[in-house]
Amino acid sequence: MRSFTPRVDISESDKEFQVTAELPGMDEKNLDISLANSVLTLKGEKKEDKRKDYYRMERSYGMFRRTIPEGVDLEKVEAFFRKGVLTVTLPKTVEAQKERKKIPIKAA
Repeated sequence: MRSFTPRVDISESDKEFQVTAELPGMDEKNLDISLANSVLTLKGEKKEDKRKDYYRMERSYGMFRRTIPEGVDLEKVEAFFRKGVLTVTLPKTVEAQKERKKIPIKAA
């Protein structure tokens, strides 16, 4: 089975992560979003068009999986799929919002 890597942007604010994935040509029924042990996993499969007479084939097909770090409020995660773009909003837990620590940089 071939695999491909969809283009994914992950942004982070003090209160949430937001994941935006470009999935052109896919339908939401071919996507699976799950949470296990506070880790979000996006996976899916983009089926190949089985035409025989391609002159050139540049689009990617196959299965994919992306995993996002823990620290999210599992009860408040939302996902929307519109025009080939999946957007998942993951509010951080109160503990994760407090965990930020600035690391000092020393000159070498």
